[in-house]
Amino acid sequence: MTISNYYLLSPLPEGLEGLAELALDLRWSWNHTADKLWKYIDPELWTLTSNPWLILQTVKANRLKDLSADSTFHKLMDELVADHREMIGEKAWFQRTYPGSTLKIAYFSMEYGLSEALPIYSGGLGILAGDYLKTASDLGVPVIGVGILYQQGYFRQTIDARGDQTEFYPYNDPGQLPVIPVRDHNGEWLRIRIDFPGGIVWLRVWEAKVGRVKLYLLDSNDPINSPADRGITSELYGGGSELRLQQEIVLGIGGWRLLDAMDIKAEICHLNEGHAALAVVERARSFMNSEHQPFKVALAATRSGNIFTTHTPVEAGFDRFSPELMGRYLSDYADQLGIGLSGLLSLGRQDTANSQEPLNMAFLAMRGAGVVNAVSRLHGKVSQRIFNPLFPRWPQIEVPVTYVTNGVHIPSWDSAAADSNWTNACGKGRWRDTMDTIKEDLAKVSDEALWQLRMEQIKQLINYVRSRIERQLLRAGTPSQIINQSNQLLDPDILTMGFARRFTGYKRPNLLLHDPERLARILNHPHHPVQLIIAGKAHPRDEEGKNLVREWWEYALRADMRNKIVFLSDYDMAMAEQLIQGVDLWINTPRRPWEACGTSGMKVLVNGGLNLSERDGWWAEAYRNEIGWAIGDGQEHGYDPTWDAQEAEQLYHILEEEIVPCFYERDGVGIPAAWVARMRASMADLTPQYSSNRMLREYVDRLYHPAAKNYERRIADSAQKSVLLCQWLESLEKHWHRLYFGKFDIQREDDDYIATVTAYLDELDPKAIKVQLYAEPQGNEAAEIHEMDVAAAAGTATGYLYRTRIPALRPAEHYTPRIIPAFDGAQIPLEANLILWYQR
Repeated sequence: MTISNYYLLSPLPEGLEGLAELALDLRWSWNHTADKLWKYIDPELWTLTSNPWLILQTVKANRLKDLSADSTFHKLMDELVADHREMIGEKAWFQRTYPGSTLKIAYFSMEYGLSEALPIYSGGLGILAGDYLKTASDLGVPVIGVGILYQQGYFRQTIDARGDQTEFYPYNDPGQLPVIPVRDHNGEWLRIRIDFPGGIVWLRVWEAKVGRVKLYLLDSNDPINSPADRGITSELYGGGSELRLQQEIVLGIGGWRLLDAMDIKAEICHLNEGHAALAVVERARSFMNSEHQPFKVALAATRSGNIFTTHTPVEAGFDRFSPELMGRYLSDYADQLGIGLSGLLSLGRQDTANSQEPLNMAFLAMRGAGVVNAVSRLHGKVSQRIFNPLFPRWPQIEVPVTYVTNGVHIPSWDSAAADSNWTNACGKGRWRDTMDTIKEDLAKVSDEALWQLRMEQIKQLINYVRSRIERQLLRAGTPSQIINQSNQLLDPDILTMGFARRFTGYKRPNLLLHDPERLARILNHPHHPVQLIIAGKAHPRDEEGKNLVREWWEYALRADMRNKIVFLSDYDMAMAEQLIQGVDLWINTPRRPWEACGTSGMKVLVNGGLNLSERDGWWAEAYRNEIGWAIGDGQEHGYDPTWDAQEAEQLYHILEEEIVPCFYERDGVGIPAAWVARMRASMADLTPQYSSNRMLREYVDRLYHPAAKNYERRIADSAQKSVLLCQWLESLEKHWHRLYFGKFDIQREDDDYIATVTAYLDELDPKAIKVQLYAEPQGNEAAEIHEMDVAAAAGTATGYLYRTRIPALRPAEHYTPRIIPAFDGAQIPLEANLILWYQR
């Protein structure tokens, strides 16, 4: 890219052209050396905005002239430019592991949390999507991101003297964001057409660079649109149901049309939540047009390349749209598909025949996907329960939801000091490969070095908190004598706990406040005091969450809490980064199993922080006594105030009897040896396991490549495999209701059972089904499923005798025959949820 192509940027002095290249690649957001460069140019603006593109647009010409003659600056810039170009050109993990692969993955997400400089995210879903793209860049995974450029991203928060939250929605000026317009082959700004009830809506396309990866963002704020249509991409998760549907049409339908317009042939379409579910429909429509196939064949062909990741822990959290609203926006579109509105709606309904049932975007995503995954082991089980109604009569454990536990992009969340320590111990490329030797490498780091890291980081955090509180108090009009006291806040030698997240009921942010006086005694212990840093926002329409914010605010104002609790307003990515780098202990108290995964606690790992958390989400599978602490009994209790009280008691007890003593018990040189041992175990064992490096490699190996191979088989030879699959589905639909079982017999022979059953298949080809012998799981064991083979005809044209021999390890009455669909390459029961059980 040449300097003339840069958007809204005055010419840079000769020799400084590389600054534009660096500023427009969000790789600077996880490069500590880059921080030095932008801070060198304008320390104040960098501290306030963390936006290099804005800095380049606003820096004075005289300052640039001085920098062009500054050898120190030139050396730093040249090193970064060289490093950037080397990274772009080198072979990464994916290219080394899958040489010659042509795989392309289109990743759809409603939000992306890449940096405060590009504020188009709200919470954990967006942070995960941002970490995913960054990791794809590190590993060289061929990902194309698709999203929306909002005029107003997440809201900003202020808290008044009474503790009341107020929301503000600053405008995102695209000219000051690190994005550029995408041009077509004629040099015109690429626009995507969407047909809405009021007429045509045009979507502008922007590009954000994330290292090796490109993120394309759709934007309706184009002067050629009507004022109402310009507001479609106005606000993330704003407005009512109609605006949400409009945005999901933009993301799903508009997003896939964007790929078509750019001639991007993606084998994998990965939906990060159900918001983009319409992408699977538009992908099928595109295939219909190019291959001249009906919709059902097109969906069968493309479905195998679609992956749906669900993050929702409760069924009520899925987006739903009324038939009336869907009809207004998508009736003509459904007719183009050849299935009519009822056919489109049936794809997103539990009861496909219920004309009054709303369309559920998660159900649509599942019915349009070849693979569905949850985001932690526990969430996988929860999701199987949530989606079980779509698979009636199937055991919950066979509901087709696998899981890939989330991870975090380690280079984005480590402190500069931690980065230096890890580099010295494990090498520069540790997070860009398989991380196989990290545990052994970290074992070589001394206790003194690990403890010194913690000391450095807590000092940096305290400096940050003091500066932040000073600005917070100034904005609130606080008297100067109180503001002056802010530089005395917190003590670097005191155990420092952090709690920061969205304030809402199920996250139980006030569980620590269950017994305010007991908490006060813990914080104000005369010999082993504790301090607490809190931050978080409540959704603008969540009054309960706002009340929870107010409770903490008021508690922090108590005279005995003035220097023990700090509540930081306007929690965002930049603040999260400071908190997770500096706290000794990260606390998380959700109501199990509502934390689908939770990644905030993962971010402290690389920095040596420890976790005290509910056994929920990732912590349910990660927790061991030697790496942290846990509350709860590993069971679900729903909304039960009595159980909340018991868990609050656990929380206080663990703090008083285990955590605080462990932190303050020092050896002869002042190091808490037991605490550092936990730090070392947590860092070595958990950091690589709960990194997005592991997560994305797991996606590639377990999901993407198998799905891509299946997709290639489905589309080969004019989608012949998909045509046959549809014929098979039609045959099942025609005959299934007339299938039935005859006699079932199971006899013991030595150490085995001989099981036989007669199955009557109407006119269905025996190759179209499987007869199995099934036994439910016992304890932690998997269900037993044994294939039964045709032994003989059963005396009629449609009857067959099936037989199997199995070890006699359980009582014979545990086993039941069943019939399920069977087709080579079909995902059962995802693509055919029929099942017939033998009735005793």
